[in-house]
Amino acid sequence: MSYWNEKFKIKNLEFPRFVSGPLDGVTDSPFRKVVRDFSKDELLYTEMRHVACVHNQKDKKAISFCATERPLNFQFSANKVDFIKEVCEKVLQKGVDSIDLNIGCPARNIVSSGSGSALMGDIPRLKQILSCFRENLEDIPFTVKMRAGFKEVNAVDTAKLVQDYGADAIAIHPRLQSQKFAGVPDYELAAEVKKTLDIPVLFSGGIVNFQDAKIVYEQTGVDGFLIGRGMWGAPWKLKELAQNALGKEFYVDKTVILQCALKHLDNQIDFYGTNGLYSFRKHLPYYIKGMPFSGELRKLVFSTASVDKVKEYMASFLG
Repeated sequence: MSYWNEKFKIKNLEFPRFVSGPLDGVTDSPFRKVVRDFSKDELLYTEMRHVACVHNQKDKKAISFCATERPLNFQFSANKVDFIKEVCEKVLQKGVDSIDLNIGCPARNIVSSGSGSALMGDIPRLKQILSCFRENLEDIPFTVKMRAGFKEVNAVDTAKLVQDYGADAIAIHPRLQSQKFAGVPDYELAAEVKKTLDIPVLFSGGIVNFQDAKIVYEQTGVDGFLIGRGMWGAPWKLKELAQNALGKEFYVDKTVILQCALKHLDNQIDFYGTNGLYSFRKHLPYYIKGMPFSGELRKLVFSTASVDKVKEYMASFLG
């Protein structure tokens, strides 16, 4: 069996090579449900949520999901050990398959709080947080998403530390915090991390088609691929990648795009109520990107507060 046919293991669980990564404001429950129409067994990440936010229930939707979205990896950020025990219990009671700690987010507000990639520049604090998560997860797989480093590259040493503190897999986005999403990812660094660790290593950053994944695998030998921005407006992306990896073509026509967009809109309304339409507006441009009528359709959708009108406009352009 070839590499692309095989699954990779996180602790006692097996998953296909392509994973839906966390993308704030995108990979929420309504979107994950559409992804499941195409990909039944792939691991999906939730959006990142701070432990204090979940503990204080400032975002009650953060832990609202259903069994059909599993296997599901719930992603946390943290800047201290407070509330970790309580939120782990809360999320595990809801039913997830693994817990992830994000020490790679480059966003200014996250970094300024001492969370995300700032932890790669604060190793004593990182050790405390890693230890607290691991001791409160018992046999549940624990994963960590990281970067090349904060201000300086220290991914190899940090990855060793993360493994030593009990993580069952890591995902690496091999750019520094200061690079955000610009520049070419450091494939050599990802390869060195993979060579150093005994646990699975997933690659994150810039993979939008199978050719990207193939190049990354050939240069790094990683175990799997975290697809983030490539999923936006393309809930079929994991299936597309899996089919292409097997040498098969995959194509979605306007009818499939319309069906996905309409279902996504319905899911948004069910989940967010009256705010569902407004939150859907950021998704529509990605569904129709590159189409000749995309600008006109966007204007129409953004000009109405009627869900029925939005559906009518989408059907007239995509039907």
